[in-house]
Amino acid sequence: MPYATSLFRALIALAAATGIVIECVEGNPLVVFSFFTIWSNTAVAVVLGLGAVRAWRRQPPLAPAWTGGVLLCISVVGLVFHLVLDNPASEFNQAAEIARLTGARAVANQLLHTVTPLGVVLDWLLLTRPGAFRWRHAAQWLAAPGAYLVFALVRGALVSPDTPNRYTYPFLDVAAHGYPGVLTNALVLGLAFYALALALITVDRFRPAVAGRENRISSLGAGGLK
Repeated sequence: MPYATSLFRALIALAAATGIVIECVEGNPLVVFSFFTIWSNTAVAVVLGLGAVRAWRRQPPLAPAWTGGVLLCISVVGLVFHLVLDNPASEFNQAAEIARLTGARAVANQLLHTVTPLGVVLDWLLLTRPGAFRWRHAAQWLAAPGAYLVFALVRGALVSPDTPNRYTYPFLDVAAHGYPGVLTNALVLGLAFYALALALITVDRFRPAVAGRENRISSLGAGGLK
């Protein structure tokens, strides 16, 4: 079972890394790495990759504060993409632009927005110990989206107004919504992040155990936040 766990996590990490590489080859890496999707998938590649190595070596998994943070961020990536950006009914939809993606870009899009979110959720549900998340983690996990918000607004203010993807997401576009509108959107998204974090912790406390003990996330996982 540890080897199956290792293989599954390695495949998720590979999917994330493949999507990122395709995007960098097809576009400008500096622009590619300005998107929260890429930040989150980079975290998936690193954390799930390390998780695969540790499972293969039968070592304690990474601490749940790290794995849970990745779970939250990549879940938001999947939900925002499918419910907001690729939804014609959404005020911020980019469905027409997404539909025009072909070839390698279309593959990368599916890997980064669908395959990795589903893979990380399945890893959590099937291969980790229930009850490892703590309520304090919900606030800790907001550090990543908070840092991204600051980055996105500073980047948008510094680059030329005619720069493509000056503001990486339509709900963060200061030119279109002004700072009050963008900060309102950010507050709504922040509350959604926090609500989802609390939901994940709640589900984690009540979901049944599926994996064997040696494959589950331990609250005594190595290094970092507990």
